Amino acid sequence: MNEKKDLATVKEHLERLAMHLERAQLAEYVQLLNRPLRLITVNFISGVARGVGTGLGFTVILAVLLLILQELADRKLPLIGRYLAEIVRIVRAQLDTPHIP
Repeated sequence: MNEKKDLATVKEHLERLAMHLERAQLAEYVQLLNRPLRLITVNFISGVARGVGTGLGFTVILAVLLLILQELADRKLPLIGRYLAEIVRIVRAQLDTPHIP
């Protein structure tokens, strides 16, 4: 009786393992590893896509930030003007300070 129960448990575990392996698409991954040129091509294309996406995303975020800053500058807010003046003063002081090599 225990043997049947043990076999049923093992069968259940094997079925779950097979389902997880199928979900992981392990067979497709092994086929990809066996074709190095295909692997290089897929990695190259995904790298290019990732780089282009990062560049475009950064550009959009920077453009929005610049538009917001430009709008704030057009309103001539005194608080922001003071901060910008302080930053300019610090940068000029840093540039005027002689640096020892």
